[in-house]
Amino acid sequence: MAECFLGIDTSNYRTSAAIYDAESGMWRNEGGLLTVPDGAIGLRQSDALFQHTVCLHEKIEALPQGKVRAIGVSTRPRAVEGSYMPCFLAGESVARSAAHLLSVPLFAVSHQQNHIAAAALSAGRLDLLDGTFLAWHLSGGTSELLLVRMGVDGLPDCTCIGGTTDLAAGQLIDRAGALLGLPFPAGAALDAMALSAEPEKGYRPKVTDCKFSLSGMQNQVETRHKAASDVQLARFTLETVSNAVVRATEQAWERYRCPVLCAGGVMASEILRARMREAFGEKVHFAAPVLSGDNAVGAAVLAARLYERIKA
Repeated sequence: MAECFLGIDTSNYRTSAAIYDAESGMWRNEGGLLTVPDGAIGLRQSDALFQHTVCLHEKIEALPQGKVRAIGVSTRPRAVEGSYMPCFLAGESVARSAAHLLSVPLFAVSHQQNHIAAAALSAGRLDLLDGTFLAWHLSGGTSELLLVRMGVDGLPDCTCIGGTTDLAAGQLIDRAGALLGLPFPAGAALDAMALSAEPEKGYRPKVTDCKFSLSGMQNQVETRHKAASDVQLARFTLETVSNAVVRATEQAWERYRCPVLCAGGVMASEILRARMREAFGEKVHFAAPVLSGDNAVGAAVLAARLYERIKA
């Protein structure tokens, strides 16, 4: 790429670097999962930070060279006061150093804003970022239904209007995966198992004002594990998550009547996507599976958009 924008994202489970060509829309992401010990369902922040420090340069070196116009980097989980995770320091440190040496602008974004921009790009709906829409950020640590508007700073302004009140959808999926002996993170493997199961209605969590609880669902999953086959337990888990997500989206759409964008690793589930398409048809838009999970493409996209604002 002759001219490009660099994105960096160092989340709790994946090291990512990406470049994006705003003129052609072409992008490339280089990412890798952090190493999680067998049987574990997460990493300590200190371990994640160390692994990012060791691996980030390899991701950047794997990208094609080009003239970098600006850099975007995820520096915190969400764009709200008090949102902080040490693992993002690895990416921020490299991004600040690179921006200084290259004499290019540096734009700090949140991990959540990065997810939303990547989803909009891969859905072919970057225009959504200029208006108002609903967005799901459904991942290992986050299950939020957001009302998103263009912020005064040019970044997506995300207001949480629903989602889980306790256990994240990804946490429930990973705990079900641990029961089945699946590697962490378990989403892709659990989804593949579920697709081979017989149709399953799952449990219907209570959803009020777009909010729901999944902590009790862990007990349901553990109880089912004693009697159901592995593939049926996988299907039960994903249908239960789908029931909550679809109902919360229905309640939000009745209030706001705007498009729905789906981002985050859990949204790569074929079962969940099918349920959302069945319920909302053309009103719902998805990140491509390759950009559903953690990546740095959204940070690069937002850097490109903010760069154009300062040039104007």
